[in-house]
Amino acid sequence: MANPMRTVSFKLPEGLDDALSDLARRRNSSRSAIVREALETLATGERRSVTAAVDELVTPFEGPANLSTNPKHMTGYGR
Repeated sequence: MANPMRTVSFKLPEGLDDALSDLARRRNSSRSAIVREALETLATGERRSVTAAVDELVTPFEGPANLSTNPKHMTGYGR
């Protein structure tokens, strides 16, 4: 059985209300779901880093992790 939801009302400035509506529309989600997600993130301290957010959007780089492991890339270094 799902957790019952309580109805809560709160006031938002017009700009923030518009931003909430825009975000819900872009995510194809409800305003309530966006607010729940934001509050849960704040309450649990699960802040994502910029790197973590970008990792979801960027294709992983394929290649050597450290170019210094290949002597060819170190030719002339420090001269």
